[in-house]
Amino acid sequence: MYKLIFSILFSTLSLFSSEYSAQEAGKHIGEEATVCGIVASSHYAKSSKGEPTFLNLDVAYPEHIFTVLIWGEDQEQFKKPEVRYRNQKLCVHGEISSYKGIPQIILYSKTQLNP
Repeated sequence: MYKLIFSILFSTLSLFSSEYSAQEAGKHIGEEATVCGIVASSHYAKSSKGEPTFLNLDVAYPEHIFTVLIWGEDQEQFKKPEVRYRNQKLCVHGEISSYKGIPQIILYSKTQLNP
């Protein structure tokens, strides 16, 4: 039930949000927005704490300019995102935050993703 409510709320909010390129995202830290780009590199860090998956848009790691982060506990709903979305255009929606100076959006639900 809560996932359905989140999905409906998210869909409604995304109609009113801004859309930015991966290059523009860093100027919008703290905003809820959509960021679009091509997955230039990806990595599933299975042996790292939290088992994160990193999808870097437009520029590959280590020169990456924007990261989509999926924690291990949420990865199942994305079906091997490090393989599935490589070289694909993605638009992701959520709060733009920053980690070590690189803007990112954390995906908690597949509803945040528009492949």
